[in-house]
Amino acid sequence: MAESIAEPGLEDLLAAFLQHLAHERQLSDHTLSSYRRDLTRFRDWLRGARTDPWKRLDQQTVRSYVAWRHRGGVSGKTLQRELAALRSFYRYLLREGVVDRNPAQGVRAPKAARKLPTTLDADQLCSLLDQPDAEPLMLRDTAMIELFYSSGLRLAELVAIDIGDIDGDDATLEVTGKGAKTRRVPVGNQALKAIGRWLKVRGNYAATDQKALFVSRRGNRIHPRTVQQRLQHWALARGATRNLHPHLLRHSFASHLLESSGDLRAVQELLGHSDIGTTQIYTHLDFQHLAQVYDQAHPRARKKDSH
Repeated sequence: MAESIAEPGLEDLLAAFLQHLAHERQLSDHTLSSYRRDLTRFRDWLRGARTDPWKRLDQQTVRSYVAWRHRGGVSGKTLQRELAALRSFYRYLLREGVVDRNPAQGVRAPKAARKLPTTLDADQLCSLLDQPDAEPLMLRDTAMIELFYSSGLRLAELVAIDIGDIDGDDATLEVTGKGAKTRRVPVGNQALKAIGRWLKVRGNYAATDQKALFVSRRGNRIHPRTVQQRLQHWALARGATRNLHPHLLRHSFASHLLESSGDLRAVQELLGHSDIGTTQIYTHLDFQHLAQVYDQAHPRARKKDSH
Protein backbone atom coordinates (compact mmCIF):
# COMPACT_ATOMS: atom_id res chain seq x y z
CA MET A 1 0.00 0.00 0.00
CA ALA A 2 1.38 3.41 -0.96
CA GLU A 3 2.57 5.71 1.78
CA SER A 4 0.22 8.61 2.49
CA ILE A 5 1.23 12.12 1.47
CA ALA A 6 0.07 13.41 4.84
CA GLU A 7 2.23 10.86 6.61
CA PRO A 8 2.17 11.24 10.41
CA GLY A 9 5.28 13.06 11.53
CA LEU A 10 5.57 15.67 8.78
CA GLU A 11 3.82 18.37 10.80
CA ASP A 12 6.00 17.57 13.81
CA LEU A 13 9.13 17.74 11.65
CA LEU A 14 8.10 21.10 10.22
CA ALA A 15 7.54 22.40 13.74
CA ALA A 16 10.89 21.00 14.90
CA PHE A 17 12.63 22.59 11.91
CA LEU A 18 11.15 26.00 12.71
CA GLN A 19 12.30 25.60 16.33
CA HIS A 20 15.78 24.79 15.00
CA LEU A 21 15.73 27.99 12.91
CA ALA A 22 14.54 30.07 15.85
CA HIS A 23 16.89 28.76 18.54
CA GLU A 24 19.98 27.35 16.81
CA ARG A 25 20.19 29.76 13.88
CA GLN A 26 18.43 32.63 15.70
CA LEU A 27 16.52 33.83 12.67
CA SER A 28 14.09 36.73 12.98
CA ASP A 29 10.33 36.33 13.36
CA HIS A 30 9.87 37.75 9.87
CA THR A 31 12.21 35.13 8.35
CA LEU A 32 10.57 32.33 10.33
CA SER A 33 7.20 33.42 9.03
CA SER A 34 8.51 33.24 5.46
CA TYR A 35 9.89 29.73 5.99
CA ARG A 36 6.61 28.58 7.51
CA ARG A 37 4.54 30.06 4.69
CA ASP A 38 6.76 28.65 1.91
CA LEU A 39 6.98 25.14 3.35
CA THR A 40 3.27 24.99 4.14
CA ARG A 41 2.48 25.99 0.55
CA PHE A 42 4.74 23.21 -0.77
CA ARG A 43 3.17 20.68 1.61
CA ASP A 44 -0.31 21.63 0.43
CA TRP A 45 0.76 21.31 -3.21
CA LEU A 46 2.11 17.82 -2.53
CA ARG A 47 -1.21 16.78 -1.07
CA GLY A 48 -3.17 18.20 -3.99
CA ALA A 49 -0.80 16.80 -6.63
CA ARG A 50 -0.98 13.27 -5.16
CA THR A 51 2.68 12.85 -6.02
CA ASP A 52 5.39 10.77 -4.36
CA PRO A 53 5.51 10.75 -0.55
CA TRP A 54 7.59 13.61 0.82
CA LYS A 55 10.30 11.22 2.07
CA ARG A 56 10.92 9.92 -1.46
CA LEU A 57 10.71 13.13 -3.46
CA ASP A 58 13.13 13.62 -6.34
CA GLN A 59 14.36 16.65 -8.27
CA GLN A 60 11.74 16.21 -10.97
CA THR A 61 8.92 16.61 -8.44
CA VAL A 62 10.47 19.80 -7.09
CA ARG A 63 10.90 21.10 -10.65
CA SER A 64 7.22 20.39 -11.27
CA TYR A 65 6.34 22.48 -8.25
CA VAL A 66 8.57 25.35 -9.43
CA ALA A 67 7.01 25.19 -12.90
CA TRP A 68 3.50 25.24 -11.41
CA ARG A 69 4.31 28.30 -9.33
CA HIS A 70 5.98 30.05 -12.26
CA ARG A 71 2.94 29.45 -14.49
CA GLY A 72 0.91 31.14 -11.78
CA GLY A 73 2.92 34.33 -12.23
CA VAL A 74 5.31 33.94 -9.28
CA SER A 75 8.60 35.79 -9.84
CA GLY A 76 11.98 34.13 -10.10
CA LYS A 77 13.15 35.94 -6.97
CA THR A 78 10.26 34.54 -4.92
CA LEU A 79 10.89 31.03 -6.28
CA GLN A 80 14.57 31.33 -5.35
CA ARG A 81 13.50 32.05 -1.78
CA GLU A 82 11.05 29.14 -1.73
CA LEU A 83 13.68 26.73 -3.05
CA ALA A 84 16.13 27.96 -0.41
CA ALA A 85 13.55 27.18 2.29
CA LEU A 86 12.96 23.70 0.86
CA ARG A 87 16.70 22.97 0.59
CA SER A 88 17.21 24.11 4.15
CA PHE A 89 14.36 21.90 5.41
CA TYR A 90 15.71 18.81 3.69
CA ARG A 91 19.24 19.52 4.93
CA TYR A 92 17.74 19.45 8.41
CA LEU A 93 15.94 16.16 7.66
CA LEU A 94 19.23 14.71 6.37
CA ARG A 95 20.97 15.76 9.58
CA GLU A 96 18.23 14.10 11.61
CA GLY A 97 18.45 10.90 9.56
CA VAL A 98 14.85 11.16 8.35
CA VAL A 99 15.65 11.19 4.60
CA ASP A 100 18.63 10.07 2.53
CA ARG A 101 18.70 12.85 -0.09
CA ASN A 102 17.83 16.48 -0.69
CA PRO A 103 15.44 16.68 -3.66
CA ALA A 104 15.73 20.48 -3.88
CA GLN A 105 19.51 20.39 -4.26
CA GLY A 106 20.50 21.45 -7.76
CA VAL A 107 17.04 22.70 -8.73
CA ARG A 108 17.17 26.25 -10.06
CA ALA A 109 14.45 28.85 -10.22
CA PRO A 110 13.78 30.78 -13.44
CA LYS A 111 16.22 33.66 -13.68
CA ALA A 112 14.91 36.74 -11.93
CA ALA A 113 15.11 40.05 -13.72
CA ARG A 114 17.74 42.21 -12.08
CA LYS A 115 15.94 45.21 -10.69
CA LEU A 116 18.12 48.16 -9.83
CA PRO A 117 17.21 49.94 -6.61
CA THR A 118 15.98 53.49 -6.90
CA THR A 119 17.83 56.30 -5.17
CA LEU A 120 17.30 59.92 -4.21
CA ASP A 121 19.29 62.76 -5.65
CA ALA A 122 21.73 63.96 -2.95
CA ASP A 123 20.96 67.66 -3.44
CA GLN A 124 17.22 67.06 -3.31
CA LEU A 125 17.51 65.03 -0.11
CA CYS A 126 19.73 67.63 1.53
CA SER A 127 17.28 70.41 0.70
CA LEU A 128 14.46 68.42 2.31
CA LEU A 129 16.52 67.67 5.42
CA ASP A 130 17.66 71.27 5.89
CA GLN A 131 14.12 72.60 6.38
CA PRO A 132 13.16 73.57 9.97
CA ASP A 133 11.06 71.11 11.97
CA ALA A 134 7.61 72.37 12.91
CA GLU A 135 6.77 69.95 15.76
CA PRO A 136 8.58 67.65 18.24
CA LEU A 137 7.77 64.42 16.44
CA MET A 138 9.20 65.89 13.26
CA LEU A 139 12.46 66.28 15.17
CA ARG A 140 12.34 62.51 15.77
CA ASP A 141 11.49 61.81 12.14
CA THR A 142 14.32 63.99 10.87
CA ALA A 143 16.75 62.24 13.24
CA MET A 144 15.64 58.84 11.93
CA ILE A 145 16.00 59.93 8.31
CA GLU A 146 19.42 61.48 8.94
CA LEU A 147 20.54 58.24 10.60
CA PHE A 148 19.20 56.05 7.79
CA TYR A 149 21.04 58.14 5.22
CA SER A 150 24.15 58.74 7.33
CA SER A 151 24.81 55.10 8.20
CA GLY A 152 22.98 52.96 5.65
CA LEU A 153 20.84 51.22 8.26
CA ARG A 154 18.13 48.66 7.69
CA LEU A 155 14.71 49.38 9.20
CA ALA A 156 15.04 46.63 11.84
CA GLU A 157 18.48 47.94 12.81
CA LEU A 158 17.21 51.47 13.35
CA VAL A 159 14.25 50.55 15.57
CA ALA A 160 16.51 48.33 17.72
CA ILE A 161 18.88 51.18 18.66
CA ASP A 162 18.98 52.01 22.36
CA ILE A 163 19.69 55.45 23.71
CA GLY A 164 23.25 54.62 24.79
CA ASP A 165 24.30 52.77 21.63
CA ILE A 166 25.73 55.78 19.79
CA ASP A 167 29.26 56.69 20.83
CA GLY A 168 29.39 60.46 20.54
CA ASP A 169 33.15 60.58 21.11
CA ASP A 170 34.08 58.72 17.95
CA ALA A 171 30.72 59.20 16.17
CA THR A 172 30.01 55.51 15.65
CA LEU A 173 27.17 53.12 16.24
CA GLU A 174 27.21 49.34 16.70
CA VAL A 175 24.20 47.66 15.09
CA THR A 176 23.05 44.05 14.88
CA GLY A 177 22.11 43.08 11.35
CA LYS A 178 20.94 39.94 9.58
CA GLY A 179 22.06 36.65 11.10
CA ALA A 180 22.72 38.40 14.41
CA LYS A 181 25.95 39.84 12.95
CA THR A 182 27.17 43.08 14.49
CA ARG A 183 29.01 45.84 12.71
CA ARG A 184 30.19 49.32 13.63
CA VAL A 185 29.13 52.16 11.36
CA PRO A 186 29.99 55.87 11.38
CA VAL A 187 27.35 58.45 12.25
CA GLY A 188 27.59 61.70 10.32
CA ASN A 189 27.75 65.12 11.94
CA GLN A 190 24.31 66.18 10.68
CA ALA A 191 22.80 62.94 12.02
CA LEU A 192 24.40 63.52 15.43
CA LYS A 193 23.00 67.07 15.53
CA ALA A 194 19.52 65.84 14.57
CA ILE A 195 19.64 63.13 17.26
CA GLY A 196 20.74 65.75 19.80
CA ARG A 197 17.71 67.91 18.95
CA TRP A 198 15.42 64.89 19.29
CA LEU A 199 16.93 63.92 22.66
CA LYS A 200 15.97 67.32 24.07
CA VAL A 201 12.27 66.51 23.59
CA ARG A 202 12.37 62.72 23.81
CA GLY A 203 11.62 62.85 27.55
CA ASN A 204 8.21 64.32 26.78
CA TYR A 205 7.24 60.96 25.24
CA ALA A 206 9.47 58.19 26.64
CA ALA A 207 9.02 56.54 30.03
CA THR A 208 11.97 56.90 32.39
CA ASP A 209 12.90 53.21 32.01
CA GLN A 210 12.55 53.15 28.20
CA LYS A 211 15.90 52.37 26.54
CA ALA A 212 14.86 52.84 22.90
CA LEU A 213 16.36 55.85 21.13
CA PHE A 214 13.28 56.31 18.98
CA VAL A 215 9.91 56.02 20.70
CA SER A 216 6.33 56.35 19.57
CA ARG A 217 3.79 58.93 20.65
CA ARG A 218 2.82 56.50 23.44
CA GLY A 219 6.39 56.23 24.70
CA ASN A 220 7.13 52.68 23.53
CA ARG A 221 9.90 51.60 21.19
CA ILE A 222 8.81 52.73 17.77
CA HIS A 223 7.32 50.02 15.53
CA PRO A 224 8.76 49.43 12.05
CA ARG A 225 5.39 50.11 10.44
CA THR A 226 5.17 53.42 12.31
CA VAL A 227 8.59 54.41 10.93
CA GLN A 228 7.38 53.71 7.39
CA GLN A 229 4.22 55.74 7.94
CA ARG A 230 6.08 58.64 9.52
CA LEU A 231 8.59 58.79 6.65
CA GLN A 232 5.70 59.12 4.24
CA HIS A 233 4.15 61.84 6.43
CA TRP A 234 7.49 63.64 6.72
CA ALA A 235 8.04 63.56 2.95
CA LEU A 236 4.55 64.91 2.29
CA ALA A 237 5.01 67.71 4.84
CA ARG A 238 8.34 68.69 3.25
CA GLY A 239 6.94 68.76 -0.27
CA ALA A 240 8.86 65.72 -1.55
CA THR A 241 7.89 64.69 -5.05
CA ARG A 242 8.20 60.95 -4.41
CA ASN A 243 7.51 58.36 -1.73
CA LEU A 244 10.14 58.03 0.98
CA HIS A 245 10.92 54.69 2.64
CA PRO A 246 13.82 53.22 4.67
CA HIS A 247 15.28 51.10 1.88
CA LEU A 248 15.34 54.07 -0.48
CA LEU A 249 17.52 55.92 2.04
CA ARG A 250 19.78 52.87 2.46
CA HIS A 251 20.15 52.56 -1.32
CA SER A 252 20.88 56.28 -1.60
CA PHE A 253 23.55 56.01 1.11
CA ALA A 254 25.28 53.16 -0.74
CA SER A 255 25.03 54.69 -4.18
CA HIS A 256 26.25 58.15 -3.16
CA LEU A 257 29.13 56.70 -1.13
CA LEU A 258 30.25 54.43 -3.95
CA GLU A 259 29.93 57.22 -6.49
CA SER A 260 32.22 59.44 -4.41
CA SER A 261 34.75 56.86 -3.20
CA GLY A 262 34.70 53.98 -5.68
CA ASP A 263 35.49 51.66 -2.75
CA LEU A 264 33.14 48.71 -3.16
CA ARG A 265 34.63 46.73 -0.28
CA ALA A 266 34.12 49.59 2.17
CA VAL A 267 30.49 49.98 1.09
CA GLN A 268 30.02 46.23 1.57
CA GLU A 269 31.29 46.48 5.15
CA LEU A 270 29.16 49.51 5.95
CA LEU A 271 26.01 47.88 4.58
CA GLY A 272 26.69 44.60 6.39
CA HIS A 273 26.53 42.47 3.23
CA SER A 274 28.08 39.02 3.72
CA ASP A 275 28.50 38.61 -0.04
CA ILE A 276 30.11 41.35 -2.11
CA GLY A 277 27.92 40.24 -5.02
CA THR A 278 24.98 41.83 -3.20
CA THR A 279 26.86 45.11 -3.03
CA GLN A 280 27.88 45.01 -6.68
CA ILE A 281 24.41 46.07 -7.76
CA TYR A 282 25.46 49.59 -6.78
CA THR A 283 28.24 49.51 -9.35
CA HIS A 284 25.49 49.31 -11.97
CA LEU A 285 23.90 52.44 -10.52
CA ASP A 286 27.28 54.16 -10.48
CA PHE A 287 27.94 53.16 -14.08
CA GLN A 288 24.57 54.57 -15.12
CA HIS A 289 25.64 57.91 -13.66
CA LEU A 290 29.03 57.75 -15.38
CA ALA A 291 27.43 56.82 -18.69
CA GLN A 292 25.08 59.79 -18.42
CA VAL A 293 28.00 62.15 -17.72
CA TYR A 294 29.89 60.65 -20.68
CA ASP A 295 26.95 61.07 -23.05
CA GLN A 296 26.52 64.69 -22.02
CA ALA A 297 30.18 65.70 -21.89
CA HIS A 298 32.28 63.70 -24.34
CA PRO A 299 32.60 65.39 -27.73
CA ARG A 300 32.55 62.07 -29.56
CA ALA A 301 29.64 60.59 -27.61
CA ARG A 302 26.83 62.74 -28.92
CA LYS A 303 25.15 61.54 -32.07
CA LYS A 304 25.41 63.92 -34.99
CA ASP A 305 22.81 64.41 -37.63
CA SER A 306 23.58 62.48 -40.77
CA HIS A 307 24.24 64.59 -43.86
